[in-house]
Amino acid sequence: MINEKDRLKNALNHIFIDRIPVICPGGMMNMISKELMELKDIYLPEAHLDARKMADLAKAIYDEKIFENIGVPFCMTIEAEDMGSVVDFGNEIYEPHVIEYAFDNIKDWEKIKDFKKEDSRSDIVIEAIKILKDEEKNAPIIGNITGPVSTASSIMDSVKYYKALRKDPQRVHEFMDYVTDHLIEFANRQIDAGVDVIAVSDPSGTGEIMGPKFFKEFTVQYLNKFLDGIKDVPKIVHICGRMTPVLDLCNDIHSDCLSFDSIVSLKDAKKVLKHHVLMGNVSTYALEYSDSEKIQKLAKISVNNGSNILSPACGIGMRSPLENLKSIITASKNYDYEDKN
Repeated sequence: MINEKDRLKNALNHIFIDRIPVICPGGMMNMISKELMELKDIYLPEAHLDARKMADLAKAIYDEKIFENIGVPFCMTIEAEDMGSVVDFGNEIYEPHVIEYAFDNIKDWEKIKDFKKEDSRSDIVIEAIKILKDEEKNAPIIGNITGPVSTASSIMDSVKYYKALRKDPQRVHEFMDYVTDHLIEFANRQIDAGVDVIAVSDPSGTGEIMGPKFFKEFTVQYLNKFLDGIKDVPKIVHICGRMTPVLDLCNDIHSDCLSFDSIVSLKDAKKVLKHHVLMGNVSTYALEYSDSEKIQKLAKISVNNGSNILSPACGIGMRSPLENLKSIITASKNYDYEDKN
């Protein structure tokens, strides 16, 4: 009997076993819904701040057969908070978000070196991973990291960050080096605690915003510094937005798997990307507002277009019905793989 951990491991190595795995990594691609919290009587924001609750809520996704993995944390603000940004932890509907940046001007970036965060939420994540590793043997545990550009643009105002790319690139590179070193450290702590896969999401590093020049110089360069700097586990990279102008540059990203938003055609991506496993990309709008039949059709389209791992295209809406979320696994199980081959 093939378990979910082996199925995902093989998919990430271009090996097809019995069917396509169905995952939702966590982090930016948060898989927690209001209905799940009510079912388990574990709620956000408390589960952001308590390792036991974080572990139990993450495991509920797998236990209820919604997705075939466990993933923590449930947001993408921990790294910025650890470097001086102030975070509002949100509620049952709204995810944590930065409400005050660590510094205002790129010339002042070194202020973050002096910031020391007591009772860091990164420690809570590590403790949750250890709990999950001890209690669950069949489900792959995915650790999540906010990508270098997205972290940097959560430590300072994103508009000022993008302007600094042009006006003061040398300082931005110094800043990015420091940020990426911090991300490497956090990821390696997660690996040591027991995660099977690292997923890094960098929505602010999209080619739609950066353009080809800065996508290559900043997004790809620092993603690769991160990916090369962490220990040897499978690596997934998710990038949002329209990627057509930079798809060829994604060939240079040192990950095993690439994931894109539903706005990106996997069929077109597969024509350009030569060696990556592709993950995705079932519309999160459909997951929240459509029905099971429609979602199964979208999942099957993703497989037909080249998806090797089925997943929501981005973080799911908190009001997404569990019945809809379970429909992706149903589609994977019912797909006629023999016909496809």
